[in-house]
Amino acid sequence: MKKNTKLVSAGRKAQYTQGVVNPVVQRASTVVFDSVADMHEAIKERGNRTLFYGRRGTHTHYALQDAIIELENGAGCALYPCGAAAISQSLLSFLKTGDHLLMVDTAYEPTRDFCDKILAGLGITTTYYDPMIGAGIESLIQDNTKVLFLESPGSITMEVQDVPSLVKVAKEHGVITMLDNTYGNGWHYKPLDHGVDISIQAATKYIVGHSDVMMGVAVANETYWPELREHSYLLGQCTSADDAYLALRGLRTMPVRLAQHEKAALQVANWVKAHPLVDHVRHPAMETCPGHEFFKRDFSGSNGLFSFVMNKGSQKAINAFLDALEHFKMGFSWGGFESLVTANKTMSGLRSTTGWHEGPVIRLHIGLEDVDDLIADLAQALKVYEQNC
Repeated sequence: MKKNTKLVSAGRKAQYTQGVVNPVVQRASTVVFDSVADMHEAIKERGNRTLFYGRRGTHTHYALQDAIIELENGAGCALYPCGAAAISQSLLSFLKTGDHLLMVDTAYEPTRDFCDKILAGLGITTTYYDPMIGAGIESLIQDNTKVLFLESPGSITMEVQDVPSLVKVAKEHGVITMLDNTYGNGWHYKPLDHGVDISIQAATKYIVGHSDVMMGVAVANETYWPELREHSYLLGQCTSADDAYLALRGLRTMPVRLAQHEKAALQVANWVKAHPLVDHVRHPAMETCPGHEFFKRDFSGSNGLFSFVMNKGSQKAINAFLDALEHFKMGFSWGGFESLVTANKTMSGLRSTTGWHEGPVIRLHIGLEDVDDLIADLAQALKVYEQNC
């Protein structure tokens, strides 16, 4: 099957759909058994799609897991209550006291906080590395390095990493690789196909697509799936059947939504690029974005998220700009049908090794509104920005 057909069909086994189009919503905490033999068989089949206890999942969860496995070309998929949980629990599944973690310096802020506040307290050390280091990562690997964590593109400043080079070095040293693939979403980028061991997503974003469900997923290859599955289960990770159903529903239309997000974002980005207040645009599909060459090589497309760097501006100007916007709402997520904006005067506190020596950064998520309305909104807000510089 080709990509679209495969995604429409994934996770729709007869045992999940029971004669209708969509998998049924099967809510359960307790699973009951007709015999001791049946109960023991369910216990034994821990790694398979067998009803055992609500925390392991129901047919609704299994349908979503099967669909995500198809999407990411993995061996197994674990579900979590949010993207931050998917990241933290994946790390905890493989790290122990005395281990060393290599974390990309452009990581999602909650990931950084988890390393600095939780992992540090467990005796796990973290070294932050430049996202553009490539094969040079070898110089940072220690005898106790257990995990190399990537996020590509990076949060806010959108650097695209040379994943094959990083993975090659990691494999030579027996280091597990994990990648936050929320931007690539399994549709435009499949990390496991590039040698990554575990691909993680905030399914809250494009998989759900409607800003009404919190969910995280982690897809592992055959080598690491058994350990990820067991440790996530022991750490108590689970999601509701209703949320799993909504994620499945969002998944069916994700390619169509992504195509519109991508088209609209490129139109807005090209308009922004020409604005005299803008130093440069950080859209992975544009040459001004660090790692653009890796994006062209490895990704099949982009989406609605990008940033741009101003050539000047104060916090007063940023605040005035944000307050002036009408269609762009201020919010810390993205991937839904609505347009969103965030802004940072500096990257202070969000970078350890790479620093930031450029102007204020504005990040946009381009939703499904009319592009002309979005551009007009930005134009009037940038005038307010300039008046307050």
